[in-house]
Amino acid sequence: MGKMAGRVSKRRTLLMLAVGAALAAAPRAMAQADRSGNQSATLNRLIEEGLAHNPRVVAARAHWEALRRGPLQERTLPDPQVQLQEFTVGSPKPSAGYETSNFYYTGVGVEQDIPGPGKLRLRGAIAAQDAEVARHQWEAAQRAAAEKIRESYCELFYLTRTMGLLQSERRELEGIAAIAEARYRVGEGQAADVLKAQLQATAMLNEIAHHRREMAQRQAELKAALGRDVDGPDVAIGELEPTRVALVEGDLGAAVSERSTAVQMERAAEARSETALRLARRGYLPDFTLGYAYQKTGVGQPDYFMLTVGARIPLYFWRRQTPAVEQAALELEAARAEVRADELDEGAAAADELVAIRAADRILRIYEQGLLPQAESALQTALAAYRASRVDFQTLLAAFNERLNLREEDYRELADREIAVARLEQTIGELP
Repeated sequence: MGKMAGRVSKRRTLLMLAVGAALAAAPRAMAQADRSGNQSATLNRLIEEGLAHNPRVVAARAHWEALRRGPLQERTLPDPQVQLQEFTVGSPKPSAGYETSNFYYTGVGVEQDIPGPGKLRLRGAIAAQDAEVARHQWEAAQRAAAEKIRESYCELFYLTRTMGLLQSERRELEGIAAIAEARYRVGEGQAADVLKAQLQATAMLNEIAHHRREMAQRQAELKAALGRDVDGPDVAIGELEPTRVALVEGDLGAAVSERSTAVQMERAAEARSETALRLARRGYLPDFTLGYAYQKTGVGQPDYFMLTVGARIPLYFWRRQTPAVEQAALELEAARAEVRADELDEGAAAADELVAIRAADRILRIYEQGLLPQAESALQTALAAYRASRVDFQTLLAAFNERLNLREEDYRELADREIAVARLEQTIGELP
């Protein structure tokens, strides 16, 4: 009877081992399928939605469109002033003295202020450069929204896949626990082994619960970036594969200088400061006033026609115009320094992301070609050795945890790589 029970236990152990091997192969096959998929369709649709509905993008575009209406206004002459005059004689009543005095008159006139030479043109140029700054701000808002969508998508991809991995690994752990329980029942194992397996399974449940909480937080962030209500349906997460990055370090400086929205924004601000300096220098030139009036006099008297030309003289130029020029020159100096600072900062940030991408490529190859196959082989070897009582359960559990951790790290590395790609694209735009 004891020998029959031993044979039954052995067959059960072999069956559980086969089941465990099949479960072990499933997550890896899922990972390979994930890598061969194409995330562009799902992710691109989300980015297009975000660019159309993200409130900050919409606000930045409206601000740019508003400032585009400014140059025409600034290049236009000030509104003319129309005057109506009545000069009465002997009484404040209207028309008093019309028939009795030669001094009575009723007049109508118009007066136009004319800024000094080139001032309107320069003011229009400043307004156009303000609109150019706003255009770059809109582009920066677009890139920021796209980066946030990509980052949230990558994080949700990692959480979704690792939660699925934890669930499948927990089922495999249950198979290992069944093996430990079967060995314990025939006197070949220890009750502590079964308890360790159960503890590990419970710890995995705790990790799954943390994943669900973080997924809810990331879903809320993604919905906000898309311009959706946070209480709406969750966003479906598709596949994720490494984005091809052909950019080399030698081209990074030129890419940042030509395509960084922060740098372009500061350059537009620098151009505005240059124009403002030229306008401040024009402050030494006078502004003019041109007026014309017609006066209807009393009965029998000739009508009067009057043309007036006035000039606003910058008499206190050492208190107004000269400090204004100095102020504009200093602001131009500051704007040029800001351009250089942004070139350096954006270049350093882009270089960091590109280094992270290249390092992630190497690490992912190590995972694919070395660590993951080795961890799978180590677990299967430990499982077979445990069944044959050549290793203890702690060794088997360590091999199981090592493979689980490496699989999670593989997904983490892929997600971090794509987040680095998203941040690099935020700096220099679409990658070549």
